[in-house]
Amino acid sequence: MQWWRHAVIYQVYPRSFADGNGDGEGDLPGLLARLPYLADLGVDGIWISPWYPSPMADGGYDVSDFRDIHPMFGTLADADAVLREAHALGLRVITDLVPNHTSDEHPWFRAALGAAPGSPERARYFFRDGRGDHGELPPNNWISAFGGSAWTRVEEADGSPGQWYLHSFAAEQPDLDWSNASVLEDFDAILRFWFDRGVDGLRIDAAPAMAKQPGLPDADYGGVLQFRTVDWVDNPHWDVDSVHDIFRRWRAIADTYAGDRVFVAEAVVNGAERLSRYLRPDEMHTAFNFPYMKSAWEPRALREVIDATLEACAPLGTASTWVLTSHDEIRPVTRYGRPTTSSAFITDGAGEVSDLELGTRRARAAALLMLALPGGAYVYQGEELGLPNVDDLPDEVLQDPMFARSGGAMRGRDGCRVPMPWSGTQAPFGFSPDGVEPWLPQPEAWRDLTVEAEDADPRSMLTLYRQALRIRRETQGLYDAGLQWRQAPDGVLDFERGSALRCVVNLSGHPVPVPAEAVLLASQPLENGELPHDAAAWLTVT
Repeated sequence: MQWWRHAVIYQVYPRSFADGNGDGEGDLPGLLARLPYLADLGVDGIWISPWYPSPMADGGYDVSDFRDIHPMFGTLADADAVLREAHALGLRVITDLVPNHTSDEHPWFRAALGAAPGSPERARYFFRDGRGDHGELPPNNWISAFGGSAWTRVEEADGSPGQWYLHSFAAEQPDLDWSNASVLEDFDAILRFWFDRGVDGLRIDAAPAMAKQPGLPDADYGGVLQFRTVDWVDNPHWDVDSVHDIFRRWRAIADTYAGDRVFVAEAVVNGAERLSRYLRPDEMHTAFNFPYMKSAWEPRALREVIDATLEACAPLGTASTWVLTSHDEIRPVTRYGRPTTSSAFITDGAGEVSDLELGTRRARAAALLMLALPGGAYVYQGEELGLPNVDDLPDEVLQDPMFARSGGAMRGRDGCRVPMPWSGTQAPFGFSPDGVEPWLPQPEAWRDLTVEAEDADPRSMLTLYRQALRIRRETQGLYDAGLQWRQAPDGVLDFERGSALRCVVNLSGHPVPVPAEAVLLASQPLENGELPHDAAAWLTVT
C-alpha cells in the first residue's frame, strides 16, 4: 500500500518547534535534534511549514526565494541533514509550497514594480488599471483574507499614482498569474528542485486561490465581506475550474519520480463534491480535511462529516485524511472547552471562556476517534501534549497580519504558534537555552505540559498519543479495513474497522456499557464497566 494512504503526519511549524542556535527562534538544527522524539512518538512523517527566505509578513507564507532556506532556520545543508536523518529514522518529509503568491520582496515582484504597465515582468502578477475617473478605485470588489480590499495601488517610477496589484492575502503577498507561461515553467523547476533533494511530498497552500476567472469580474459575497470560502459558489477568485489544469501538470512531474511522491491540497471549498475534484487520479493525492477539522463536537455533526468524507473519497480511489488542528486554527483543548466547539471561521467562539479541563477531556476522545478512522491523519506540534491556545498574548507581541489589518477585531493565529515546551519548570522550557526569550512568550502553566513532565506521567496526553499510534501501527489488517457502523444508542459513535479494531465514542451525556475485557485503550478510565461521557475507547472486535 502506498505510504501516504495511512500515514500519520506531524506538522512542524519550524519557528516554534525547537531553537538549535539559541536566538529564540526555532530552526532546522533544532528540528534535527528533536527528530528522534518524533520517531519515538510513532508518527510516519513530518510536514514542515514554510522554511524559505521570507520577510515574515505572514509567518513565512510570503516567500522571497522558493529554492533556498530562510537564514533564521539555517541553510540548504541543514535541510539536507534533516532529510537524511528523517529518512534514516523511517520518517517521510513533506514541505509546504506557497504557489498562489510571492513576497513583495521576491525579485520577480521587485522587477515588476520597476517595469512599465503591460511589461512581461508585470504579466507574472495581476497588475490592473483602477476604476474611476483617475484610476483611484480598485479594479474590482475582491476582498482579502486578512480584511479590506484585495488590491493595493503602486507608485510608478515617475512618482505618479499607478496601477493596482492583486493580493488575496496580505499586501506583502502579491498573487501570481497562473495563466502566465513563465510562472508555470518556473514552478516546474521549483518542484523538481525539491523532489531532487529527496522531499517526499509537497503540501500546496491555498490551492483554490491559484486560478481566477478571465476578466476578473466582481464577486458576489452575499453581503458578508469575510473570507468564508466554505460558503462561496462560483466565486471568480476561489475554486475556479481552471486551477485543475495546474495540478494535472504537476502530477505528471511527480509521477516521474520513484518513491510515491505526494501532493497534499489545502483546499477550503464549498462541500465534499468540490473538494473531490482536487483528488481526481491525475491531480492531488490527498487533501487536508477541513470539514472534519472544523466540525462541532457533536455526534450528528461528526457522523455526517465522516460519512461525507468516505463517500467522496471512495469513487476516486483515494485515501481520506483526518485532522483536528493546524498552525491556522484554535487548539482543540481550548476550542472543545468553549460553548462553540465548531470553527468554521477564525472568529468562531472568540471571546468565549474555555473550560480547559473539559476541553482536554474532549481532545483526548477526539484524538482516539481521529486515529481510528480509515486513511491518514495529521497531528500539529503540541497537540500530543494537550497544549491550549494562548489567548492572552499582549497586543505588542502579536505578529499575525490578521490582527493589524482587522484593526484588532481578529486576534489572529499567534495563540496557536507559541513555542513548544520541552523541559524544565520555567520558560523557555527547553525550547531555547535558559535565559533566552522565545519569539512569543510561553505561559507559566506550561510547566506541567512539557515533554519531560508528560513523559513521566502514564495518564498524560503524550502517553495517550504514543499508545494510540503504537496500536494503530501494530494492529494487523487495520490499514486495509474499511469502516462499518454498529447500532448504538443516541449520541454514541460506534464503528468497526473490519476485524481489526472497534472504536466507541460517547457523547450521549451519560455512561454507556462496553466490554471491559476487550478494551485496548481508553481516553478516560471506565467507571463500573462503563465508558463515561466525552470519552472514547478502542476495543478488540468480538
